[in-house]
Amino acid sequence: MTTSPTPSDVDVVLPCLNEADALPWVLARIPPGWRALVVDNGSTDGSAVIARALGATVVHEPRRGFGAACHAGLTAATAEIVCFCDCDASLDPALLVPFVRQVHDRTADLVLGRRRPRGRGAWPLHARAGNLALALMLRRRTGLRLHDLGPLRAARREALLGLGLTDRRSGYPLQMVVRAADAGWRITEHDVPYLPRTGASKVTGTWRGTWQAVRDMSRVLSEAPAPSGATAASERGGTPR
Repeated sequence: MTTSPTPSDVDVVLPCLNEADALPWVLARIPPGWRALVVDNGSTDGSAVIARALGATVVHEPRRGFGAACHAGLTAATAEIVCFCDCDASLDPALLVPFVRQVHDRTADLVLGRRRPRGRGAWPLHARAGNLALALMLRRRTGLRLHDLGPLRAARREALLGLGLTDRRSGYPLQMVVRAADAGWRITEHDVPYLPRTGASKVTGTWRGTWQAVRDMSRVLSEAPAPSGATAASERGGTPR
């Protein structure tokens, strides 16, 4: 018999670069008892001060890059299960509850959110096009039939650290999925509403930003498959694919 995770089982990593306006809404939506890890990536708008005042644990990562911020949060986490969520109010961290339950009950090793745009401007056409292209490349590379490579996700901390993630730019989320797939992890996705973000996007707000993200991720897809099995597969007594 399995039970839902206790509050102390979960840390939520929130990479943050100038998200002062979005932080109150995001932090108010963290499930009770879970710990919010706001990773300040060089904000100049007082984001770190606001996050700390609202009860979040603040981690400082001076090296710029989405992957650098995410990995700093992962290494600072101490909970058994770690979640990731954007800090711009486009995604509701409360939606992570079923993700965590699935990881906790060992019916999945990595759970991803498939973004479903709600509202005008929630997901610009160029960002959707880049995401679709990457999903197709990922399918050819791994066989995974995922529809999105979004930032809302959950997995076990030790297993994530065991993947040896090295990308510190936009390719970090994709590298996590690729290495998990190579390692034989069970990967699932859930539909989640995707809202218009607060403030300007640092990654996919323009065609240029989207193209840079696609380049970063294409580099990840060119990596050779990992030579051995996965932490998660070995933990459950399974064999890597």
